[in-house]
Amino acid sequence: MNNDIYQPVPHDAAFREQLLSNPAVKADYDANITTYAILDEILSARREAGLTQAQVAERMGTKASAVARLESALVSGKHSPSIETLRKYAAAVGKRLEVRLV
Repeated sequence: MNNDIYQPVPHDAAFREQLLSNPAVKADYDANITTYAILDEILSARREAGLTQAQVAERMGTKASAVARLESALVSGKHSPSIETLRKYAAAVGKRLEVRLV
């Protein structure tokens, strides 16, 4: 029997610093910083609202798997969610979507 205990990786500032010390990771991160910022915003909004993906999905009128795909799509780059989808997500977590060009 395996006695190893699963230890989740902490995703804190120290872990981020460690990852970004790798030049290849840093270059990829910098190339995708806007995407990561959007992902941070939507995940933070869901966390602040105290909602699960299933609860957000219910409020959006969709399935939890669609919300999971939306959240992961931002990282994978496989699909960019539409403005309308992001607006629905924002409304579901009690926020409003604001897009700005700076």
